[in-house]
Amino acid sequence: MTHPRLSIGLPVYNGEEYLVQSLDAVLGQTYTDYELILSSNASTDSTDDICREYAARDERITFYRQDHNVGAAPHHDFVFRKSHGELFKWASGDDLWGRDLVARCVDLLDEHPDAVLTHSYTAAIDGEDNVIQALEYPLHTDSPEAPERLRSMLRDGDLPGAIQADDFYGVLRADVLRKVKPHGSFYHADQVFMAEVALHGRFLQVPEWLYFRRHHDGRALQANPTISSWSRNLDPKRSNKLVHPPARLVAEYIGGYYAAVRRAPLSAADKRACNRHIREWLTSRVTRRLPGAERPAPITSFGAIDALSIRTLVAGQEGH
Repeated sequence: MTHPRLSIGLPVYNGEEYLVQSLDAVLGQTYTDYELILSSNASTDSTDDICREYAARDERITFYRQDHNVGAAPHHDFVFRKSHGELFKWASGDDLWGRDLVARCVDLLDEHPDAVLTHSYTAAIDGEDNVIQALEYPLHTDSPEAPERLRSMLRDGDLPGAIQADDFYGVLRADVLRKVKPHGSFYHADQVFMAEVALHGRFLQVPEWLYFRRHHDGRALQANPTISSWSRNLDPKRSNKLVHPPARLVAEYIGGYYAAVRRAPLSAADKRACNRHIREWLTSRVTRRLPGAERPAPITSFGAIDALSIRTLVAGQEGH
């Protein structure tokens, strides 16, 4: 059996408000050699009906429904494990894509066999599709040196209120995803997960805003502002604060970086350099919290595409 080259996995929970727009953006891509794995995490709104409707009219779509809330982290892993493509991309039920996003990312991977992930610049949008922030990608994840990629991920993207890198939603080589530890359920587990992926190879960016991350009250980050609630959203098994207190969830976050370095296919010298960068990052985090320490200023300018109508870029949105 011949499988599509790319698998797209879209796990969703109660996403009825924006899911149709997001599905239209995925299905309107100029790149068409893909399968779309949809999964509802025991949704209680009209999400399941929307998914079934789209699956019935497009043979590229396979729909699954979880019979209970498994948590965001296992749910994301589920759609990946159901995939068949040599390339994989996660999708969100509330974000939008420029119609050429996937094609440009796949072309970039083909041009650079040493890269493990490609994405585009990320812009933030509100519930009405207005661009509220657009910043150029700041990280040195394109470095040929793994320690420099890790150093940059730890130190270069920490501006309050800024959406500068959303590499989790890039196009990845599936064989690399199978080598790394699945997404955890501790505080900032997403950052540790992407750091481990970066230890396997370079990330490259299409230098255009083709990915639009929607900010709204229902998004996980806004809906789960505390360490405990964030981790509980990733996995309901984290609900017991006596077993999983915030201190443990933060300790797993820090320890996760060291564990990722231990697992990575790096030389002893590179592992020592990576561990040094982790120690320096930890020291900088403590120093910044001391009284009188200088802190980065919040983002007040929204970059180069303030007035952009994303309906001219995003597939399937012309009629909205």
